[in-house]
Amino acid sequence: PPSMAGCRSPGPGPGGSSGSGAHFTGSECVLDTSRAAPSGSSSFSQTTDLMCKGLSSLPSSCLEKAKEMRVKLSHLAETHHKHKAQDGKTFQDLESLLNNKSGLQAFRGFLRSEFSEENLEFWLACEDYRVSPSNLQRTKAISIYSQFINPDAPQEVNLDAETREALLRVMDSLCADKFNEAQQRIYSLMAKDSFPRFLRSPHSMEVIKAC
Repeated sequence: PPSMAGCRSPGPGPGGSSGSGAHFTGSECVLDTSRAAPSGSSSFSQTTDLMCKGLSSLPSSCLEKAKEMRVKLSHLAETHHKHKAQDGKTFQDLESLLNNKSGLQAFRGFLRSEFSEENLEFWLACEDYRVSPSNLQRTKAISIYSQFINPDAPQEVNLDAETREALLRVMDSLCADKFNEAQQRIYSLMAKDSFPRFLRSPHSMEVIKAC
C-alpha cells in the first residue's frame, strides 16, 4: 500500500516515530504515494480499506489526505477497467464492426480470403440504395439485381428462390425498402457464419491492435 512519510505533529521530537511508522514533527501531514496500489480492483479496494483503518489513530490532516488519495486512485482504477471493458467489446457484434471504418476494411479482407466478399458488397449496395434519392433508385436497383441477384450475376449472393422471386416482382416499383428482406438474410448469414470466424482470424487481431 502507499507509504507515508513526513507526517508531522507534536511528538517525541524531530524524526520521532509513532507506532504506525509515520513521522511527526509538526501539524502538517504529507503522504508519499510513490508506491502504487495493486492493479486489481478487488485487491486495490482491500488495500485501501486496510490502509484507512490503520490511519484511524493519526491526526485529522493525515486522514483527510488519505481520503483524497483513495478517491483519486479509485477513480483511476475505475477508468482503467472501463476502458479495458470497452476495448474488449470493440467487435462483439457485426453491427459494431460494420460501423467501424477499420473494422469494415478488415472484414472485407477476411471475406475476400474466403471468397465470399459478395455478401458484404451486396449489403453495402443495399445500404446505399436505401438512402439514395428516388430519381436514382431505379438505376441502382437494376445494378444490384444484375450484380448480385440474377442467376448469372458475377457476384451472386446466396438467396433462396422465394426471396429472389419476391424481388423480381417488385423490381419496377420505387420504394426504399425493396431490398430489405434480402439484405437482412445476407446480414444474418454473415453474422452467424462469417463473423465468428473473423473474430478468430488474424484480420481481427490486427484491427483490434490498431484500435
